[in-house]
Amino acid sequence: MSDKKTKPHYHGHRDRLRSRFTQNGPEALADYELLELLLFRAIPRRDVKALSKTLIETFGGFAEVLGAAPQRLAETSGMSENSARELKIIHAASLRVHQLGVMNRPVVSSWTALLDYCRAALAQETREQFRVLFLDRKNRLIGDEVQGQGTVDHTSVYPREILRRALELGATAVILVHNHPSGDPTPSKGDIDMTREVITAARALKISVHDHIIVGRTDVASFKALGLM
Repeated sequence: MSDKKTKPHYHGHRDRLRSRFTQNGPEALADYELLELLLFRAIPRRDVKALSKTLIETFGGFAEVLGAAPQRLAETSGMSENSARELKIIHAASLRVHQLGVMNRPVVSSWTALLDYCRAALAQETREQFRVLFLDRKNRLIGDEVQGQGTVDHTSVYPREILRRALELGATAVILVHNHPSGDPTPSKGDIDMTREVITAARALKISVHDHIIVGRTDVASFKALGLM
């Protein structure tokens, strides 16, 4: 009798999946299969095919899984805090790549990349988050900072703090960005009033407000495009 232990069946599946990725690229894999590849590192001794399908069905898609809160990921049967952390590390790396693609570049020439970055950063957030993108005289992005986080449908925004930070960074323009956890990016009356307050305060300091972008689950709304500023 051979002393060699029989490899679990999923080892062959993992090898085949890795080979398909290497030979044909990510386009040859379904979303759940790409997610399997990510989970292999976090869960080395278990078949994760069913888990990958469950995660995508639960959260609504590949990007939604990576963007989900770690607590919610860990609550999924078959996941652990360690597995959730590994996926969040991958998500953070993806956001950093998006950010590097728009930093120090004129926003006019990288507007699509900027919107992609905003979606990646905020579309799956379960609580409202308010960010400010700071621009220099050449409209290059020099900073992206979270200015406030709130409940599922509200966050406090203080124009004075936004402008104080703009002066510290030497920014001459800003773009306001926040998310609607409800999924609908339609501006509320509160959003419109707050934007006008920031514009009025910024004008006194000769700082421009180029736009206010609201990120929904699958779409974004631009105040400038909607004629609201």
